[in-house]
Formats: sequence, C-alpha cells, structure tokens
Amino acid sequence: MSTLDLTKNGERKKSFILLIAGIVIFAAALAFAIYAHGHSLKESTEVGNELSNVKKQIEQVEAGTAGGDLEHLKALKDELSDKKLGLERPFSFAMVALFLALSLIVKGAYNAFVGTVVVERFDVKKMALAGLMAALCYIGFAVFKIDIPVGTEKTAFHLGNVFCVLAALLLGGYLGGLAGAVGMTIGDLTTAYVTSAPRTFLLKLMIGLIVGLVAHKIFKLDKPHNPKYVTGVTVLASACGMVFNIFADPTLGYFYKVYILGIPQQVASIFAKWTAMTTFVNAIIAIISASVFYLAIRPALIKAGLFIRVTQDTEVKA
Repeated sequence: MSTLDLTKNGERKKSFILLIAGIVIFAAALAFAIYAHGHSLKESTEVGNELSNVKKQIEQVEAGTAGGDLEHLKALKDELSDKKLGLERPFSFAMVALFLALSLIVKGAYNAFVGTVVVERFDVKKMALAGLMAALCYIGFAVFKIDIPVGTEKTAFHLGNVFCVLAALLLGGYLGGLAGAVGMTIGDLTTAYVTSAPRTFLLKLMIGLIVGLVAHKIFKLDKPHNPKYVTGVTVLASACGMVFNIFADPTLGYFYKVYILGIPQQVASIFAKWTAMTTFVNAIIAIISASVFYLAIRPALIKAGLFIRVTQDTEVKA
C-alpha cells in the first residue's frame, strides 16, 4: 500500500459527507441571505439614517445650539440602536453560515478527492483545546476591547487576534483558524458589531490558515527544533497572518459595506481609515503576545504530553 493510502494513524479514505453537507448548507444560507438582504437589512438602513439624525440632535442639544428633551432623545437613540441590531442579525447570520458552508465545501472536496486519515479514536484533547481557544478568542474580543465609534458603526482595539494566532500555532491552520473564526464571530453576533460578523469569520479563518501554513506546512514547527528556530518561525508565522489582516480587513470591510450593506462610499472610506489604524495596532499586539504565549506554553505542553503534532496528526512524545 502506498504512502498516500496508509499513514501512521490509519488508512486514508475518501469521504463525500462533508462536501454534501457544505453544499446543502450553502444553498440554504444563500437563499436566506438573499431574502434577508431585501427585507430586514434594507429596513435596518432606514433605521440607521433615523439613528444618525437622532445622534445629531443629541449633540446639538448638549452643545446648546438647539432645544429638545435630552432624556427622550437618548431613550430614542437606544431604542433605534436595538432595533437596528435586531434587523441586521438575520442577514449577518446568513452570511456567516454562507462562509462556513464554503469552508466545509473546500475541506469536503479535499476529503472527497484526496482522502482523510481515519484514526482509531476521537481526539478529545484536540477538540477540547479547539473549544478553549474559541472561548479565549471570544473573551479577547468581547471583554478586552476599547470601542471607537465611527458614525453609526464601530471599530475597536482588542485582544481577539492574539488567541486566533495562538490557536493556529497550537492546532494548525484549519482547526485553529476555525476556532478563531467561530469565537470572534460569536463575539460580533452578540455585541454591536453584528454587521462585521461575516467578514470576521472569513478573515479570522484566513489568518489561521496563513499562520498554520507558514508554521507547520512550510517550517514544521511542531517537530523538535532548537529554541532559536522555534522562536524565529513563531514570530514569522504570526507576522504573516497579521500582515495579511492589516491589508485585508480595511479593504474587505470597505467593499463589504459599500456593495453588500449599501453604505455610502464616503462613509465607508472614513470607516476603512479608522479600521486600518486599529487593525495595525491589534496586529502588533497579536504578533508579540501570541509569540510570547506560544513560546512559554510549548515546553509545558510537551512535558505534559498535551502538545499536538499537527503535521502527522499525532502527539509529540516528551
């Protein structure tokens, strides 16, 4: 039997289940996204315009240049903000499901035409670590962040990318990226960043794939190496993922807001500039922090027998 057909853990077999599931989810999500875009999302734009007018009135009343009931205006602002978020959620959920389906289709196509290794038992440790990293990504974004209002939208300094990069270093590109995408997307969907959820899912998955590609596919970081090599590859892989995000986040955000959400180009351009600034700062923090965390916990995980051997899908034995 060839190397392609048999690996250390078991036989490599082809499966169409994930591909079929991805196609079904994609079709359902696409239909729902089209419906939501023409209904709830369109209505949210009108509510957003009304919300902008109320905010201007509040600023004028606070500055003393206009009269009005400030308490009533603030209550109306909160009411409109909640209504706007509620109207944006259906479309955001549909787009997230759409991108998730695309990732399943890609992975499913690989499983169908190349094959996947069949292991003897379910890797509980790997799944537990993936769940932990997804939770940390959520906490890093939802809890440890500083909001910056930009019109009716927001951008933020946060620590979510730190754990997204760390997940890819520990688990590999696909699983680590998926953990980061799920965790930070939930953070968007449960806060005021609802409209950012679809692009967050896509960008964080891509960050994980890039970090995993550089760290494990190219430089085999999970194998035994001297400390200097490990440090260099860790920083390089983290930097590659974050450099991608520095350019992709504001660019994708601009086109997403203009051509999907229907936001005026001038407003989207201003938001893209603010996003570029926060993304750059977040990237520097992520490169430094994720590298420090990985280099600190790697020896402990190896010693405890919990370190994941990504390239061979087995554990590193101490």
